[in-house]
Order: sequence, then C-alpha cells, then structure tokens
Amino acid sequence: MCKAKLKVIFMGTPDFAVPALDAIVKAGHEVVAVYCQPPARAGRGKKQRPSQVHRFANELGLPVLTPKSLKKPEEQHIFASHGADIAVVAAYGLILPEAILQAPRLGCLNIHASLLPRWRGAAPIHRAIMAGDTETGVNIMQMDAGLDTGPVCLSQTVSIAPMTTAGELHDQLSRLGSEMIVTALEQAAMGKLKCQPQPNDGITYAHKIDKAEARIDFSLPAQQVANKIHGLSPWPGAWFLLRMGDKHERIKVLLAEVTEDNGDPATILDQQFTIACARGAIRPAILQRAGKKPMTRTAFLRGFDIAHSYIVSKE
Repeated sequence: MCKAKLKVIFMGTPDFAVPALDAIVKAGHEVVAVYCQPPARAGRGKKQRPSQVHRFANELGLPVLTPKSLKKPEEQHIFASHGADIAVVAAYGLILPEAILQAPRLGCLNIHASLLPRWRGAAPIHRAIMAGDTETGVNIMQMDAGLDTGPVCLSQTVSIAPMTTAGELHDQLSRLGSEMIVTALEQAAMGKLKCQPQPNDGITYAHKIDKAEARIDFSLPAQQVANKIHGLSPWPGAWFLLRMGDKHERIKVLLAEVTEDNGDPATILDQQFTIACARGAIRPAILQRAGKKPMTRTAFLRGFDIAHSYIVSKE
C-alpha cells in the first residue's frame, strides 16, 4: 500500500493499460474516474464492445466515462469536477487539450513504451522492432501540449532479442509500465518526482501501423524482412501470397529466423520452406493460413506439396 494516497483519474483503452490500472488500485490510490475511448461496434449485429480497460474498470466497480472528445467545455468541466490530484494516461487514444492537462493539481503522467525522444507517437513497440532496434523501454513522462514531448520522470531500458515479437514486447513493457507508474505516483505524492526535458537529438516518430504495409517484400535483405515480420506479429501479421495448386492463399508469418542461404528473392529454396531475400533468407517458424490458427512450420508443411508451390511477387 502507498504511504500517501492520491486521487487519480486513469485514462487508457487497450489491454496494454490494464496492468497499470490494476497496480494503481492495488497500491491504495483512489481512482475517481476511468476514461476510455467509446465502445467499438463489432461482430454480427455490430454490437458495442467495451474496451479492455472499460471491462476491467467495470469489474472493479470504478466509474467509467467514454467521451468522443475532450475539447468541449462541458467535458472539461466534468473532468475538473473529479477533483483529481493527478491523471495517469496509458494508450488512451485521444489528444488531451490544455484545459485537461492543467486540471489535476499534479498534472498528467503518461506511460510511454519507448525511450523518448525515440519513437514518439502511436506505435512505438512495432516501430522499434521493425527498425531493428536492440533496446527500448518505458518512460514515465509529464505530459504537455506536444506529441510525447514532455519531460521524462522515470526511465527503464529492456533489450530486444533477434526473434522478439511485438506481442511479446508489448506484454513485457505493459508489466514494466505498471510497476514504474506506482513508483512515480509515490514520488509525486511526496513531492519528490523529478522530470528532465527530453534531448533535442534522436527524435523519431512511430506512425500508426497501416495494414497496407504488412505485405512482405522479399527484395529487401533478410534481416529487414525478419524485423518486419516480428514487428507486425501478431497484429496485423506480415504476409505473402502463395500459389498452392490452382489458387492463391494469403499466408501470414508470425515468427522467422534469418539464414545465410541465397537465391533469387521470393524463391522457395528447400523443403524446410527457406525463402530467399535480397541478401540471405528467412525460414518461417510460425505461420498462419487464412481463417486458421497459427501453426509451426512442421505442421504447416505436413501434406503440403512444396515442390509445386511458389510465392507470388508483387503485382
């Protein structure tokens, strides 16, 4: 339990933010309101589906608000009326206007999944892996009006292994962020949270992932191909078209190793499904056929006529 209890507004939407909300509550802080993006319509009948944070907050009996925007004066009045000491933001998904940032007496803290100023923006986990970074981490940042430009209060680094996927890194950083935010709140409550301006060098932007960029380009070096595969795993999943018999099938690759084999790009080189790239090759380890569950390469190749199949190059 924390030594000094704060009144906290928590702002988050996807599963990345759930451990942080859980940790804040277990630390003994009073969560006076939870803000999430409005429920999305999905499935048959387009029923509204609350986000992961929304559902978890309901389980805890916490009040949940889902405004489409925080720009209206009435929404800003409601936000201020909670009388929060501090707000914690984790993958919320909406821009916070100046009136929102200034409402809590201790401001707003953001749990950001990168080592700022590298990978400001929407998709820092995916972009770090896709770029071939060997390390990343979590920053607890004091928010200002810019896009992830505020001073950094706490920072921890983690390594990215060659076959780390975005899904694995997401879970690791989510857990780390939940631990760090409890420390930050404790320090803030005691007036001991110190934040330093970000450096001006090394700024990069993690633009939102577009499904259109998920098709694998085997004309790139094998390491770049593997980085894309792992950075887009499990969502949206890097893919290629495979000619199987008389039809094309979209195959996702969720995990792959780099080999030193060589050949014409997009050529299947052997019975182990090694695929040539511009330099080197990749060997898929986990694949997924359309409408099927992910499977190992061994399971994928069982009963598969690899000799009469080929990868369809980009049109």
